[in-house]
Amino acid sequence: MNFEKFIFCLEAIPNSENPEETPTLKSLEHLALQGIDSIYNFCDSIEELEERLGTLVYDDAHFKEYEIIYLVMQGAENSVQFNDYYYTLQEIAELFEGKMKGKIIHFANTKPLDLTQEDAQYFLDVSGARAVSGYGLISVSVNSLPLDQLFFSIYHEEDDLIEVVEMMHQKNYVACKALDFRLYY
Repeated sequence: MNFEKFIFCLEAIPNSENPEETPTLKSLEHLALQGIDSIYNFCDSIEELEERLGTLVYDDAHFKEYEIIYLVMQGAENSVQFNDYYYTLQEIAELFEGKMKGKIIHFANTKPLDLTQEDAQYFLDVSGARAVSGYGLISVSVNSLPLDQLFFSIYHEEDDLIEVVEMMHQKNYVACKALDFRLYY
């Protein structure tokens, strides 16, 4: 992969009118020092998520260069949470509506990702994504940021998804197993 590839991060925060610097933003700044560029944005509602994605898809001239859409959101198994409302990954896939062609949608471990083969295929077919990845274990005490950084770094150098997963397990098997890293493609 060449150096012209980027990560687009969208983080759910409690109040987008009063944003605070988050560990996710600091992590992305650290990745930038390693030569992996990213764009960071935030949202506090499903409407704002849809607006941010629309701006990305329709107004960002560099949209094709975003290889990974990194979603840092809380939720339950196959849903994301905004305030007290839960939205299924099927609803999120429908927001993407084929616009994520060739992209990897990666969820931080702030929500577990546990898809059946049928659910994963639906998400990929509807969103157009190349793959969806995340973690089976949600943890407040163990943050996935270091493993996310490893994933992004390896993917920056290697385009073959099977190789990426194998390299992740070679470099940090314990964390991959502890957080239950998953990739559906």
